[in-house]
Amino acid sequence: MTPGAAQPFDRSTLNKSALPQSVCNKARLARDARFDGLFFTGVRTTGIFCRSICPATPSKETNVTYYATALGAAQAGLRPCLRCRPEAAPGSPAWRGTETTLIRAVRMIDDGEWGGQSLPQFAERLGVSDRYLRKLFQQHLGTSPKKYVNFRRALFAKQLLQQTTLAVTEVASIAGFGSTRRFNTVFAELMGLNPRQLRRSAVKKMSPNLRLERGTLALFLSYRPPYDWAAVREFYRARQIAGLEVLSDNSYSRSFSYQGCVGWFTASHRPDKNGFGIELALSEPQHTLAVVQQIRRLLDLDADTKAISRHLAGNAVLAPIVRKGLRLPGMWAAFEAGTRAILGQQVSVKVAHNMVTRLVNELGVPLNQGDNKSADNRPTILFPEPAAVARSKLEFLAMPDKRRQALRLLARHVMGDENRQTSVRQTAFEDWLGIPGIGPWTVQYAAFRMGDPDIFLLGDLGVKNALKKLSPGGLELQSPVSVEDVSPWGSYATLLLWESLSADPQR
Repeated sequence: MTPGAAQPFDRSTLNKSALPQSVCNKARLARDARFDGLFFTGVRTTGIFCRSICPATPSKETNVTYYATALGAAQAGLRPCLRCRPEAAPGSPAWRGTETTLIRAVRMIDDGEWGGQSLPQFAERLGVSDRYLRKLFQQHLGTSPKKYVNFRRALFAKQLLQQTTLAVTEVASIAGFGSTRRFNTVFAELMGLNPRQLRRSAVKKMSPNLRLERGTLALFLSYRPPYDWAAVREFYRARQIAGLEVLSDNSYSRSFSYQGCVGWFTASHRPDKNGFGIELALSEPQHTLAVVQQIRRLLDLDADTKAISRHLAGNAVLAPIVRKGLRLPGMWAAFEAGTRAILGQQVSVKVAHNMVTRLVNELGVPLNQGDNKSADNRPTILFPEPAAVARSKLEFLAMPDKRRQALRLLARHVMGDENRQTSVRQTAFEDWLGIPGIGPWTVQYAAFRMGDPDIFLLGDLGVKNALKKLSPGGLELQSPVSVEDVSPWGSYATLLLWESLSADPQR
């Protein structure tokens, strides 16, 4: 019952699950959370579609159809279940495919990056014409870009209606609809539900603490188990910057900035529910969807860990250290990832940590917690903005002038990306190689920390030492593990090798 490889974009992938029907049937009858989001079950007799974990009494197999995506089920005329909430399912690898432009467009829309743009403006960011973009969506997804945007907004609005006590007008605004009237029309059309009726019924079932305090939301983000939270927590703990991040045994908090919006979040692990409870505060509510998607990326909630572990275990050298629930602990922004990499060049981990801490304390901006008296366990400072680093002489950092200059040049480069509205997923890390003082390792490390799944840091000293320890004959002319061996999950192989060293007291 292990999911297969990712499928290309085409109508068959959209409207039909890539998994065998027998597998889907067993998974839904067992309510197997390992398949959550990998397929959706449409029930013809009720007109609804569900996740594999739906608590409702399973329908007869003769009455169900399996879909690869929520969009496929919705296009078949089905509405989302109110009990299992398909909009909250982990992301599905079925969205991956071979049409690069379409993949980028879908990812940007899913990440909330359409904003208030027109279709021609959005197409321009992708480097194509709006006519070509419409053709791609119609050919591969059977819908238009704008209708897909509305579908994603409606799904997110449904999540807010069922998981928060926000007023319907607030939900409409946060989800990206221009008016409540437009929201009501689109939501009823796509979801087959009236938003106000859904709000009233949801409030009756809510915990009284879902709206924790003014300006703070509580949401729940699911993942497909297993999830090795202990490993993710210790990775963050080893690199934690006081004031920027806060860790406890079962939670991770950090501050953030996003397109002029600032805030903080706390992710509390709920292994019994296969997800994280998210407490979120941000200054500009219209960025809520984009921020939530950033948190999903940060915690790597959409990874298909069973497929990843199975693939890596096929290598004889890696097999002994492969574990269940592999996740990539991410970083909030590319500039932060690049900064940490530059400050870590040719120095010990401790020295690098001290320099990042100094940079944050010198140039970071305090995060306003208002009159909140319970903010002691929350982040208190924001990571420095590129503009602050670009105009600083950085004399408080004990390192060569060439490295200070590299950091300032990176800051200016990132500022240019921000002016061009480059998204997180669009960051062209290879362009950083043109900056004096930045080499391949820095670029690869930054991409690794920003969630690229296929970065195998073969030239990294730690990776080399780990391979030497794991290989009976040591390293001779070539590595016992190649980039091709671990692709497309080289980043997870890098993480495993680093962890194998951290377990060695003599590292």
